[in-house]
Amino acid sequence: MSAIRQRASLLIRQARPQAVRNTRRYGSSHGHDHHHEHTVEEKLGTGFYLTAATLAGTWVVYKVSRPGKDGELSTFSKWLKEWADLHQTWETRNDLLAAAVEQAAQDKHLLLNAPRNRTHDLRFPEVFNTGSPFNVPAGHYVNIDKVVAHYQQQHLKEEERKAKKLAAAAQQ
Repeated sequence: MSAIRQRASLLIRQARPQAVRNTRRYGSSHGHDHHHEHTVEEKLGTGFYLTAATLAGTWVVYKVSRPGKDGELSTFSKWLKEWADLHQTWETRNDLLAAAVEQAAQDKHLLLNAPRNRTHDLRFPEVFNTGSPFNVPAGHYVNIDKVVAHYQQQHLKEEERKAKKLAAAAQQ
């Protein structure tokens, strides 16, 4: 029976009107407004900027695609024509560059496969006449043409020996 009694008392409490309570406010009721309400500044969202950019972009595309006065090409058509001309210019440049590279390769092969000079040029034959230039009587320098010819012959013999050695290695 206690369960029935508890349930009945709960229903009676809920049925009674609640007493109105006066709550005390500590706000600005007496003119002492020390606390200001915080203002929240809401920024414009991403959607706003996307919408504005879409509208502006649509207007720009519309203006660019319209033909000019007196049947002129539209700005967009002019841009496309300039782009095609630029592409044509690059094609011409690339063709000229390819032709130059091919010519350089032909010249390189021509120079590498040309017959070589069989003589050995001395950079400065005066190397044989090094020595003190002081106290040398006039006409006492030796003619070095024979010495230059000797070393040229020695160089030719060395080149022939190398050529024979390469030919023998190629036959094996």
